[in-house]
Amino acid sequence: MKQFVETNGIRLAFLDHPGPGEPLLLMHGLTVNGHFFDGVIAAGLSQKRRVIAADFRGRGESDKPDSGYTIADHAQDILGLMDALGLEQAALVGHSFGGWVTLYLGAHYPERVNKLVIVDCAAVLASQETIEAIKPSLDRLGQTIPSMEAYIAAMKQVPYYHGGFWDKHLEGFYRSDVETLDDGSVRARSKPEAIRQAMDDILATEWQTLFGQIKQPSILINAPESFGPPDAPPILTREGAMETVEAIQNCRYVAVPGNHITMFFGENAPHTIKAIIDFVEPA
Repeated sequence: MKQFVETNGIRLAFLDHPGPGEPLLLMHGLTVNGHFFDGVIAAGLSQKRRVIAADFRGRGESDKPDSGYTIADHAQDILGLMDALGLEQAALVGHSFGGWVTLYLGAHYPERVNKLVIVDCAAVLASQETIEAIKPSLDRLGQTIPSMEAYIAAMKQVPYYHGGFWDKHLEGFYRSDVETLDDGSVRARSKPEAIRQAMDDILATEWQTLFGQIKQPSILINAPESFGPPDAPPILTREGAMETVEAIQNCRYVAVPGNHITMFFGENAPHTIKAIIDFVEPA
């Protein structure tokens, strides 16, 4: 069940999954919400650590102001969440857009971040080509779909899930990511204007300069399978990932099965969990 805190002038929604040890603070991708991580929770991540997953502003059940969608704005929201929960410091796990927020926090607030887990995010992705690659995710925003059943059927057909990949946690995430209107139709919760503003700021940020400021232990987890039809490239190649790994002082690389989305679901989820836990709790 979502909880809420007041932070940085908004009401921020989050999920808090109890677990042992120091918490992991998970940050989701550009257009989704905290339920995106339900697959790794079900696969056992919260058996290893307490897991906190927020809905970024403009997404999920968080407030959706007209402006304030820079990386710095998102970072201030997360710092306010940490303050509200009494977390002086945390390990951050950021996927895609959440990876950029993770990198920003690690560079600008090193006293609040002890480890950075960057998941399928790199400087090379801050480009118009990436926007084209994620177009199916962007296209669903602002649309009204006649019913939940029609929406789920459409999501099953997006090219990311070639080979019939699907599971109940992936479906549960999609169901959480829309609101049902009075006539039974559904519409994505994420605010299209928020996504446009966030992308503009990503494209305007000097990421290579920021990487040089990061000193904490870091890892980049890469999902190298095709993102689209079977012959499509991944959202992030190993070569693209290594450019960012090499630009950060204390960063290493690990690959896991799946693509940019499926790495968090089904039989791929345990591999992603292992990569995270092996890094934050080294033997």
